[in-house]
Amino acid sequence: MNVRKRFVAGGVDSGHESYKWWALSCTSLGMLLVATNSGTLIIALPDLERALGTSLLELVWVILAYMISSTVLVLTAGRLSDLFGRKNAFVAAFAIFGIASLGAGFAADGTQLILWRILQGIGGAFIFANGPALVTDAFPREQLGLAMGTNTMVAAIGLVIGPVLGGALVGISWHWVFWFNVPLALLGGLWAALILKELAKRDAVRGLDLGGTLTFVVGLTGLVYGISRGGITGWNDSLVIGSLIVSAILLPLFVLIEYRGSAPMLDLTIFQNRLFAAATAAAFINGLSRFALMFIFVFYYQGAQGDDPITAGVKLAPMAIGMLIASPLAGIWADRHGSRLLAAAGMLVTAVGLAAMTTLEAGTAYWESGLWLLLVGIGSGMFNSPNTAAMMGTVPTERRGIAAGARTMLQNTGAVISIAFVLAIVTAAVPKDVLFKIFSGLAAGLTSAQLSPFIENMHTALWVLAGTSVVGAVVSLLRPKDEGVRTTSGRRTRERALVIEEAIAEEIEATP
Repeated sequence: MNVRKRFVAGGVDSGHESYKWWALSCTSLGMLLVATNSGTLIIALPDLERALGTSLLELVWVILAYMISSTVLVLTAGRLSDLFGRKNAFVAAFAIFGIASLGAGFAADGTQLILWRILQGIGGAFIFANGPALVTDAFPREQLGLAMGTNTMVAAIGLVIGPVLGGALVGISWHWVFWFNVPLALLGGLWAALILKELAKRDAVRGLDLGGTLTFVVGLTGLVYGISRGGITGWNDSLVIGSLIVSAILLPLFVLIEYRGSAPMLDLTIFQNRLFAAATAAAFINGLSRFALMFIFVFYYQGAQGDDPITAGVKLAPMAIGMLIASPLAGIWADRHGSRLLAAAGMLVTAVGLAAMTTLEAGTAYWESGLWLLLVGIGSGMFNSPNTAAMMGTVPTERRGIAAGARTMLQNTGAVISIAFVLAIVTAAVPKDVLFKIFSGLAAGLTSAQLSPFIENMHTALWVLAGTSVVGAVVSLLRPKDEGVRTTSGRRTRERALVIEEAIAEEIEATP
């Protein structure tokens, strides 16, 4: 084809064979932005506590505020994208993220930083909701695993770069942990505006579920606040008890509202497809079992082992490297052989790595913790891209925004609860002065006896996470013997696509 025919005003022709790869470059930039941001920030937490004078609870909520806002709003973001177009939403996401990052760098205290992080989460929600949907729109089903694996690989690169970059940026000033996002967000927004096309037809049924959104945000915030505060102040604290009661009322109410609503935030009928339901449940458990791990190890390295931020960032790299290696290979394997057993095996590999981490002590040589982090990363890569591809391949084109939102919402809900729950375990029965030194990266003068309660609590948390991962493996096996793709001549067949079409036919069509 003539080169001039390959391009149209505003980018690559959506009908051209190469468009899918150009679209993948846009979603990969989005994944790189959010992944790198997470890595740089988490390594800077001890410096933030010292520079802004935050309490331990405020410090944790710098992380949780972003996660809750992106989790709660990801479904609304997916719904808005289905209604008004995914390209516009994706471009807007970069703009919101960049503005919030600029403001966060000027924060004068913990409260201001948390507010800017909420706005960052709104931008992140639109990236999370639209990335998988845009990829699924652009790629044929038999290449979805490869595409999702590529996005996961790029995210893994961001996770590798993030902690090391964060350590270097903190050496200049903690402000640059946020300001470095601004040029990347600008580049991503301009590139998406140039390249992306609207391939999906917009949902004809209008409406937003404001009641469901409000109920869920208050209910989830109450649950996470109660769990995170309870481990620090005690479970008889009136605010802890009140928050947990509010969540116990509102979260079931949210399910009822979604079940009866005409345009629900979470379309519960998509879970009538067994493959989608089981894969989504596994994604929730994966978030629950793995996400708190980096949170634990930032304070294990900078606190218990006394490393500086750059050294701690380098030490965290094996987990992301494991994901980087395993994700694309797992995606290709799933395209050919199916994802059910591979996803379950990934969760079991993660469980083995988490259980092995319970042997770590304050003075343990790095090769041990690095090895187990690598193993957990490999397990996560084995699980993530095949599981996501299986989920997204079961829904019609016009429903992919809400499906991607549901997947991300449940996985991130698991991640939010994971951090809050692990914090409650790790801080239990540890003297407040010791906790302050560990979480501020000032624990170099502490004795082994003083560090012992923290290390023991860390082991308890890791055992809980390992057990949760085993449950995730079982749930992965409960989904149908899915894709069923086999090849005899080295070429992909259409069998997997046909099985997915059957799954779509079984799904009851409903209005999101």
